[in-house]
Amino acid sequence: MAARPVVSVFGLNGAKLEATVPLPAVFTAPIRPDLVQFVHKNMAKNRRQPYAVKQQAGEETSAESWGTGRAVARIPRVGGSGTYRSGQAAFGNMTRGGRMFAPTKVWRKWHVRTNTNQKRYATASAVAASGVSALVSGRGHRIQDIEEVPLVVAADAESLNKTKEAVSLLKALKAYADVEKVSNSRSIRAGRGKLRNRRHRQRRGPLVVYAEDKGITHAFRNLPGVELVSVTRLNLLQLAPGGHLGRFVIWTQPAFEALNKVFGTQTEASQQKIGYTLPAPLISNPDVSRIITSGEVQAVVRPAGPRFTKRPYTQKKNPLRNTQVLVRLNPYAQVLRRAEILGQNKRTTKASHKKSASKKFLEILKAD
Repeated sequence: MAARPVVSVFGLNGAKLEATVPLPAVFTAPIRPDLVQFVHKNMAKNRRQPYAVKQQAGEETSAESWGTGRAVARIPRVGGSGTYRSGQAAFGNMTRGGRMFAPTKVWRKWHVRTNTNQKRYATASAVAASGVSALVSGRGHRIQDIEEVPLVVAADAESLNKTKEAVSLLKALKAYADVEKVSNSRSIRAGRGKLRNRRHRQRRGPLVVYAEDKGITHAFRNLPGVELVSVTRLNLLQLAPGGHLGRFVIWTQPAFEALNKVFGTQTEASQQKIGYTLPAPLISNPDVSRIITSGEVQAVVRPAGPRFTKRPYTQKKNPLRNTQVLVRLNPYAQVLRRAEILGQNKRTTKASHKKSASKKFLEILKAD
């Protein structure tokens, strides 16, 4: 959100005038990208044109199933004879020339209703984001040469009615680079859309917001990418195209001064939107990292502990697997274990010791 108390006003020659205007309260509204994307997605659906396949498509033939007993599938088949089409399967979505699965209908739910308060919140967030130069530049607008964001021009701009006057104004404000970016980005659309009256694609340029149309719409309407809108009819689809915050907005002075009447403040209700007040941010300073590292917070927090904590000595260990724990629980277990090992060695020694044959047996064995 913007944090300056006043905003400069620029003349038609690009020079900064002595007059300044206070920053409207809408520029301090919380910036909610999640809400803006949600509302934009719903609003964009309301411009869709219904489409559907022909109701009789794929079923414009007198096909009938042959039934059972002929060793063929029971799919409907075209009647007649003497042509390759006779006997072919029809109607099913798996057949050649048949209808599609679940044919589309024009009575699909195309439109989506969005809560009015959500739309107003999203619009206020988009206006607030247009006053943050980092968001405007990050969206791709060429604003590196302009002096201030938001950019406010004198009220005389509403009386322009020639395109060359509009071009000279943008060049004086050093904002014409954004129009040139749009002109250079114009390209032919990929896909079938190029055959359906949307042959070209291009970027978005500045949005000019005015209070009263005294010819300004005629002056700017022929510039590529430039859009115009009245301050009383601000639209989220123009303030955040594609659901992306940070549209480059050029305000006329009367339109900029009328924002408090349109949106109101956190304490005063709007004059245009009955009973509406701006949403208040949950925290006044959104720089959370700066708050955490401040001296006031660091003075009362506990010092940081070690990075790795040792396991407590009371950790549960299995005595049947851990000999030390077993001895600690039962000291006599060590004696039993030693006796078991000695007994096992004794049995092994006895089994390995073999008694040799007696002398008398050997003599009888060797005797003839």
